[in-house]
Amino acid sequence: MAVWTRPALWWRLAIVLSSGLGLITGTGSLVYFTVESNVIVLGYFAAAVYWMTKRATVDAPAPRLRGAATLYILITGLVAHILLNHGANPLPGLVSGPDRLQNWSSFFLHYVSPVMVVLDWIVLRPRNASRWKDLPLWLSFPLGYALVTELRAALFPDFPNKYPYFFLDPSQHGYGWVWLQIAQLTVEFVVLASVVVGLDRLGTAVRARLRPVAEAA
Repeated sequence: MAVWTRPALWWRLAIVLSSGLGLITGTGSLVYFTVESNVIVLGYFAAAVYWMTKRATVDAPAPRLRGAATLYILITGLVAHILLNHGANPLPGLVSGPDRLQNWSSFFLHYVSPVMVVLDWIVLRPRNASRWKDLPLWLSFPLGYALVTELRAALFPDFPNKYPYFFLDPSQHGYGWVWLQIAQLTVEFVVLASVVVGLDRLGTAVRARLRPVAEAA
């Protein structure tokens, strides 16, 4: 069967479209983790689509990089929904209000892309490719982002938008509070990274259970 007829290719093209639309229609810069994680997703899945068409395969390349992209976009979605939006429903802003274009951009970046990438990770191949030893490498990027943000603000006090997120801003509560926030987020990110690996294992187990049923049918 030609790869162009396979749902995996079109699903990954849709991920590219989601992140691409979110980035193009938004006004956020690369100082935001949201933008950086979506750039990673866009680059990875665009390369994956190219790989799939060239190799005529439904398997995505570089599964460990795919796992990292999944973790980063999952962090983006959860931090935005829980910490920044306090669980607010994003849908009303899509149909009313003066900033509908920005709301659509945010919806693609914080909701559509994370959900699609996580589903890709669970359902599509390759399966069982992540390793627990990958976690420190995956976590180096979000932790590095926080450290670079603090260092940049200290070295360049006139840098615009020094602290893109409130939990990195020491002006109200001091650096001790910021480092406590980073430590707490680190623990939570370790849990999320473990969930990403666990979902890979879960997807493999589910497919293994369903395969005999499909073959019997």
